[in-house]
Amino acid sequence: MRECLFCKIANGSIPSTHIYEDAYVLAFLDIAQTTPGHTLVIPKKHSDHFLNTTKSLMHRVMDVAQRIGQAQMISLQANGVNLITNAHPAAGQTVFHFHVHVIPRYDQADQFRLEMLENKDRHLLNLPMIASKIKTKLSE
Repeated sequence: MRECLFCKIANGSIPSTHIYEDAYVLAFLDIAQTTPGHTLVIPKKHSDHFLNTTKSLMHRVMDVAQRIGQAQMISLQANGVNLITNAHPAAGQTVFHFHVHVIPRYDQADQFRLEMLENKDRHLLNLPMIASKIKTKLSE
């Protein structure tokens, strides 16, 4: 299997600006810098997305993401932080290696928008049925 972009960054064959590194996790500045300090946190071992990452590795990635968010708030004087991960193209995933975006936020006029629109047809949804379907799979 040919290595993906983030595997190449993790093994050092593509340079990046590192923020954090240990035996399992690498954090580096996103080359696009949506806002100053926009950081990607990845497991060094390839996994397509968080849905098929081992729990222990996902927890390590999230621990590092939390620490970076805390550091961004203090060192960059951010007013908030968005933490985002996408799984599958329908959710916006474009690089198929599990990664978490840690995006410091400064004000409403910065270069990042995350907007959840109200579902105008929500009255047609059967919430108890949807919940039941999810609960059934959780107990398997």
